[in-house]
This record gives sequence, structure tokens and C-alpha cells, in this order.
Amino acid sequence: MKLALRWLVAGSLALAMQVQAQPARDSIAERVKACAACHGKQGEGLTKAEYYPRLAGKPAGYLFNQLVAFRDARRGSPIMNYLVAHLGDDYLLEIARYYEALKPAYPPPVPAPQDVLARGRELATRGDPARKLPACVSCHGERLSGVQPAIPGLVGLSGHYVASQMGAWRIGLRRAAEPDCMREIASALSVEDTAAISAFLATLPASPEQGAAPAGSTQLPMKCGSR
Repeated sequence: MKLALRWLVAGSLALAMQVQAQPARDSIAERVKACAACHGKQGEGLTKAEYYPRLAGKPAGYLFNQLVAFRDARRGSPIMNYLVAHLGDDYLLEIARYYEALKPAYPPPVPAPQDVLARGRELATRGDPARKLPACVSCHGERLSGVQPAIPGLVGLSGHYVASQMGAWRIGLRRAAEPDCMREIASALSVEDTAAISAFLATLPASPEQGAAPAGSTQLPMKCGSR
């Protein structure tokens, strides 16, 4: 009898510990599991038939702005537009803060031809004053890991994804609050410029500990409504 009682107590304790170790069914971790199918269990991004970008570690302000843009159809993606169509600001901000706190590993850098890298590095780190093109680092931070509260990092992303998003800015599939500085910049870049910048960014190593630079650490070279 005493042995059976000890087994019962031990089993109850083990079950209690297991329940405590599991996330609550209505926790934000449980509710964003739908996002994992495309963006990975830790928001690390996935490549399937198409590329789904990393969410983990991006500034919450940026993620929130994008979720609102999907909801309000200022950024086009049938799946995302449908998923967030009826979600309120508070819930979207909660999702954004959840993903900002995650720190999965980044994918390894992708090599590129030296001539392409040279052109991409020049534009990303120095810009082109003759064409009034600011460098990527002047907005996205010296390490291109983003700036709080709402400027995303560019390292660790697929070069094809970066190029496709620049194209989306150029043709109006992505829109931000006016003045829309990314649309202005993307429209001034040639196809070759965009390809070079995207290839260069994909070669940069990234660490989840890097994080976005503190707010106010950069002085934007132009007015940007989304800031």
C-alpha cells in the first residue's frame, strides 16, 4: 500500500512538472504556432517553394509596422493579408515583441563574385553621393543589424529576398508612411545596383547576439515616415 502511494505521489509530481514545463494553451507562444509553418519554430525563416524571411530578433517596432501594413493592405501578400485582416494593434504588437525576443542561429553567409561584391559593398557602406543615394549603413546601422525601434537588420537574409523586396518597393507592392524613403531609394537603384547590394548583404556573417543598435545611434540622411 505504501509503495503504491509512493508511486502515485511520484507520478503526480512528474505530471505537474510536465504541465509546468509546457506553455499555457493560450500563451503567445501557442498562438503564434501558425506562423511557424512558414517562418520556422523560432522565427528563423524558412526556404520552401519560396523564401519566408526571418522574424526573430528584428525590432518589435518594425515587425509591428509590417503586420499593420499587411492588415491595411499597404503590403501585399495574400496569406499575410488574410491572417491579420481582423487583428487589433495590441495583439499585433504582442506578436512583434514575442519575435523580437527570439534568438535562433543565423544561416551561413553565401559567397558572391568579387566584382559584384565590390559594387555592393560600395553602395551599402558609402552610397553614391553623385546620385544622392545614401548608404545602407546610414539607416540600418553600422553593422547592418538594424536600429531600434523600427529599422530592420539586413544581415542574415537571403539575397534573393532582399532583391525581391527592393523590387516591391520600386513598383509599389510595398508602401510605407509618407515620405516613403525606401520607395525613393529603390526607385533610384538600377537592377545591377540592387543585385550587387543583395549579394553583398548575403555574404555578411550574423550573430543573434548582435542585435539592433540603440535608438538614436544613427542620424537618418533623409526624412522617412516609417521612422
